[in-house]
Amino acid sequence: MLRDLFDRNRAWSEQRQADDSGYFSRLAAQQAPEFFWIGCSDSRVPANVVAGLDPGEVFVHRNVANVVHSADMNLLSALEFAVEALAVREIIVCGHYGCGGVKAATEDMPHGLADHWLEPIRRLARAYAVDLAMCASDEARRDKLSELNVIEGVRRISETPILQKAWRCGTNLRVHGLIYGLRDGRLTALDCSIGPGHFLNEGVYGSAKERPWL
Repeated sequence: MLRDLFDRNRAWSEQRQADDSGYFSRLAAQQAPEFFWIGCSDSRVPANVVAGLDPGEVFVHRNVANVVHSADMNLLSALEFAVEALAVREIIVCGHYGCGGVKAATEDMPHGLADHWLEPIRRLARAYAVDLAMCASDEARRDKLSELNVIEGVRRISETPILQKAWRCGTNLRVHGLIYGLRDGRLTALDCSIGPGHFLNEGVYGSAKERPWL
């Protein structure tokens, strides 16, 4: 299996060189992505693939269920580097339908360390219990919870000292929430973008004043 991986890598590298002889030399010289992507670790949702971007165009952080923890030093370090060193101007929090982490957060059974990691999603489920109960099926409820988790992630990212500092300095930086469909391969905006001044766009979840953020 590992030999097959090397064979695939060699074929990809040779094809890239054939298509563009200066491709790797440009990548090696500088990293200048336009996007910072916070996504799920799910192997079916690789950032540059689903967004149609080449290596070097997106800086990526991934974790189980794309949860934004305010004390996650891994995420915060990547965020700080993306904003201050790479000067990205678009931050994307991207979840996906059919998320196994979201499903685990709604199950009444132990999942080991994942239970600690997924606690923010369980809190969201309790906060939006009435809205989620109106969904037609368990799958629909989990998919709506996946959307809420993305929107909550956008809010949490926007409230970090890193983003607040960037906005105070006049940086034109925006945070967006997207959801990916495994069944159709399409990305959908959740209308929850936040920019300088920390104003949340009105969207399917009502105005900013109507959102009971935790």
